[in-house]
Amino acid sequence: MEFVAAPRESVEEGPVFVPVERETVQDRVYGELRRALVSGLIEPGTVLTIRALADQLQTSTMPVREAIGRLVSENALEALPNRSVRVPPVTLARLDDLLRARAMIEGEAIALAAERIEARGTAAIRAILSEWDSVRDQAEREDFDREMTLNHRFHFEIYRHCGSAVLMPVIESLWLQSGPCIRAAALAFSATGEADTTHYHRTIVEALEAGDAGRARAALIADISRPFTTLRQRLTAA
Repeated sequence: MEFVAAPRESVEEGPVFVPVERETVQDRVYGELRRALVSGLIEPGTVLTIRALADQLQTSTMPVREAIGRLVSENALEALPNRSVRVPPVTLARLDDLLRARAMIEGEAIALAAERIEARGTAAIRAILSEWDSVRDQAEREDFDREMTLNHRFHFEIYRHCGSAVLMPVIESLWLQSGPCIRAAALAFSATGEADTTHYHRTIVEALEAGDAGRARAALIADISRPFTTLRQRLTAA
């Protein structure tokens, strides 16, 4: 008996793939946890359980478990033996390691951006600074969440002009690991009345507008070093 194969449908003639959602629950859970870490909403050393996170996020444990796995692989969280995780605690060695990595990677990214960015790009960055000024000029107490968001937007608006698809995910991972530390330093700056970080940001923009990669790199390193230096002093004095 001869078997004749049925004609195959082409992609144009009919559906071949099962439609997928643009964003899964796991993606949303991961995005929310990532936002909390980058913004420093979870303090260093905090222990997190899958069940507690699932309850807070009003979802099942499966997407939380998968999102946590991604964050552990990115070194943003540490896995503990009892099926919980924690935000890595602040230590002198970790602070020095993070600062060294950020200075090298982000310093290179901003130097590349200085060589490529156009007037439209620097205008967008200045617009973020203007928005930041309006937040800080408000009569109410400083909105740290908003400032952290604007700080993130400022830096990544610059880095996206570096022209490197390899550097960007590395920088994102470093920010995930740094976020819990940076918020503590921002609060410390406010308490001591030190100069705000927008001073450094304006210097960065001026260097970008001038196409001065060396000055942009130096201003960036000065900017990101401040919180690490403050926390290092606190740990040393403790």
